[in-house]
This record gives sequence, structure tokens and C-alpha cells, in this order.
Amino acid sequence: MKVAVIGCGTIANSAHIPAYMKNDQAEIAYFCDIIPERAQAAVEKYGCGVAITDYRDILKDDSVAAVSVCTPNDVHASITIGCLNAGKHVLCEKPAARTYAEALEMQQAQHQSGKVLNIGVVNRFNTAVNKIKQYIDEGKLGDVYHVYVSFRAHRSIPGLGGAFTTKAIAGGGALIDWGVHFLDIVMYCCGDPEPRTVTGEAFCRLGRDMENYTYKSMWAGPPKYDGIYDVDDSVTGMIRTDGPVVTFNGAWAQNIGESEMFIDFMGDKAGIRLQYGQDFKVYTAEHGALVEYKPEFEMDNHFENEINAFLDCIVTGEKLASHIDTVIITAKIMQAIYDSADQHQEISFG
Repeated sequence: MKVAVIGCGTIANSAHIPAYMKNDQAEIAYFCDIIPERAQAAVEKYGCGVAITDYRDILKDDSVAAVSVCTPNDVHASITIGCLNAGKHVLCEKPAARTYAEALEMQQAQHQSGKVLNIGVVNRFNTAVNKIKQYIDEGKLGDVYHVYVSFRAHRSIPGLGGAFTTKAIAGGGALIDWGVHFLDIVMYCCGDPEPRTVTGEAFCRLGRDMENYTYKSMWAGPPKYDGIYDVDDSVTGMIRTDGPVVTFNGAWAQNIGESEMFIDFMGDKAGIRLQYGQDFKVYTAEHGALVEYKPEFEMDNHFENEINAFLDCIVTGEKLASHIDTVIITAKIMQAIYDSADQHQEISFG
């Protein structure tokens, strides 16, 4: 199956391309990037494909069946819709789009084209996450009534003044970049419950005075002091759903020198703390004693799982848990959080 990778930056080189290269079903036909050197570097590094700068060249090639969209958020919708309309199956990196409205346009294009549109919520293919989902589905936690989410870091705003901190490009900050993964894990493990109300506040504080921002790390740096910083560096709120209540605190940057990246699933029989990207512990009571244990298991590469499942579902017609019809719920929730923060009031869904 011939595939194309649009956007040859970090996520493409660290995840998508290596996973395609390991899959015997896939042949990368094109590496596309608006920076010609990036596309050419990929051709030379991986020893296959053609370097191009305009994704529309891919749309004209009927031999290409599938595409990974690994671009900045502002062109997720336009590129994905163009590919779907041209008869290509698409795996688009998270978030689906900058706004819920754009995500709805992508969903509509998928319905009209009948082609696959999966979103890169890679944790739905994570070994630990799937084991937690199994625990919940089997009733081992009982009624999961509350989930607490923490995605907080100490002064780690990415690429100050660049694409990550420019709302017109990214659509938001810490919530849409990190929070999308954490909220999606909660939705997936809890059976994708329907949201009912959302209240949230988003803060643009620590990075606002860019030249005086002292940082611990800047993983998409270096800073561009002549750039834009108009996104949330921290966010907090509560989501009521048909299932559990979800509360969350997130921050790219906070004046607390700890990194707290975990999710607590709290049931009336047991609870689980998932350390993001790692393992988890189970807490319960048995025979009048408090018990905790840590399951031991081998972690698969979730990006490889994601790419393999994407290619397989094109052949089998299986609708994956990462399909736009499911993942769009998270886009709806994030939009409501931002709307609630802007209006300083709760958002209700009819």
C-alpha cells in the first residue's frame, strides 16, 4: 500500500515514518514538507519516496491510498479534507483541528467520501491504557464516579513565540497540546460518555512577558521574542458526563517545581493511578485490609500499534476507536472549555 507523509517534522520522524518503515504492508511514496530540505532529508534518511513541497501533488496520484497528516494544527482540516475528497484514507495527528467547527467539517468530509479518517489519539493503542479500560469494563473498579486529570509541568512552554504559542496556528496552548491526550484517555477508558456540562478557566500568564520568561526547558525552542504568545499556559475545570465527573488541572508552565502527569480513576470498589506514558497502580480493600499492587506487563510501541491498525482497517473496513466519529467528542469538550473560559460561565449541551 502506497502512503504519503505530509509534514516531516518531529512527530513524523519520531513516530509515523519509523512505524510505516517497519510495516510490510506499507511503502512510503512521498515525503511532503513546505521546507524542501526537510522532505529531502527524509528521502535520504529512509532511502525511499520522493520529496515534494505541495501536498496537492499527492492528490493527483491515484496509486497513493493513505496519508499521514503531521502538520501544524492550522492546516489539519484543509489538508485532511482535500485528501479525503481525493479518495485517500487519512490518519491526522492530534488534535483533529483548531476548533470544534473545523473538526465537524472534517467529519462531514469523511462521511461524504466514505474513506477512513482516524485521529492520532495514540493512547488508544497504548498497552497500559487498554489494560485500564479492561479493568473498568470488567467492573473491577465498580462505579467509576470521578476521574482526576493532571498534566502539569514546571516552566516548560514549547517554542515560545512560535507555532505552538500562536493561537491562529495551534488553536490553543496546554489544553489542546497536552490536554487532548489526557482527556481522550479518560473518554476512551470510560466508554466515551456523552458530556453534559463543562466549566473551565484558561490562563495566559507565565509566558506573556516573553523576554522575561525564565524557563526550565523549551522542547520546541529556541524562543522567538518577535513572535506571538496568546495561548493558555495553564487550564483548569470540570466536565460532567453521562459517566464520571472529570476534573482537571493542566499547565505547560507553573510556579511549582514538580511535574505531575497522571490520571486517577476513582471507583467505589477500587481506584487506579496511571502515570502518563508509563504503568499504573491499583488501590483497593480486601478482607479488611488496604491493598495496592502494580501490574507488570510488556509495553508495546503504541505508535506502531496505531499505524498498523490504520493500515489494517483500510483493508478490513473495521471502524477503530480513533475514528473521527468517536474522537470528535474530545474536540467538542475542549471547545467548550475554551468557550467557558472566554465567557466565565458554565457551558451546557442540549
